[in-house]
Amino acid sequence: MGINTESSAKEGNGVILREDILSMEYLKKTEFTGCHKGMRYRLEGVDGQDGEKKLRCSVWPEPCGFGKTAADKRDTAEFAFEESGVTDAVAWMNSMLAEKKDRWEHARDNWDGGE
Repeated sequence: MGINTESSAKEGNGVILREDILSMEYLKKTEFTGCHKGMRYRLEGVDGQDGEKKLRCSVWPEPCGFGKTAADKRDTAEFAFEESGVTDAVAWMNSMLAEKKDRWEHARDNWDGGE
């Protein structure tokens, strides 16, 4: 089971940092989940079509977890299952954060009693 944490990224800089994601040693054992500014994310090791291990990164709007969010509501990309892949996944998540800013800002609307 993964860890569900609030990202330590500062509100001022508005991005997810590499330091917000646990180590490759952790990712070799299980998935990692987190959230930042209305965007939830999950990183996990998967077997790629070519038989090589890949790092799959998924993002979706709050409030629901991965298993309770329809696949068509999630965006997913795959990266090399190594440190450079984690760095690439963080860059991709930040691009998604910027590209779909309106989606994340309105994620709160999905909460019961959201303000």
